[in-house]
Amino acid sequence: MSEKPTVLFVCVHNAGRSQMAAGYLQHLAGDRVAVLSAGSEPKDQINPVAVQAMAEEGIDIADGTPKLLTVDAVRESDVVITMGCGDACPIFPGKRYEDWQLDDPAGQGIDAVRPIRDEIRARIEALITELLPEGRAA
Repeated sequence: MSEKPTVLFVCVHNAGRSQMAAGYLQHLAGDRVAVLSAGSEPKDQINPVAVQAMAEEGIDIADGTPKLLTVDAVRESDVVITMGCGDACPIFPGKRYEDWQLDDPAGQGIDAVRPIRDEIRARIEALITELLPEGRAA
């Protein structure tokens, strides 16, 4: 792994879970980690309830744009974290892959999205500890 690890978050629409995870990692790790997110079938905008849930945490993901998953994004990443994208993610030897089983916030209200958000935060905090053992979340 390079000095500055690159983490790619992938979900189907790149509009909820992967955007929240990317927002948390950028917020908590700062410039110590490069963060990417993408989807196998990206939507045209981020889920507004995901934006609202993250805003409650002081993290603004409203300007993000769902992106199509590319082979290059996987190739340049050290860690690939999937969230329900199934077999759409290309596999490269030597990469670290994790599949996070998380409910999809699509079509859910804020009360259903908050626990998803909180689970993502806990997983991001653990990931930071693994990737950056010298420095915990900022």
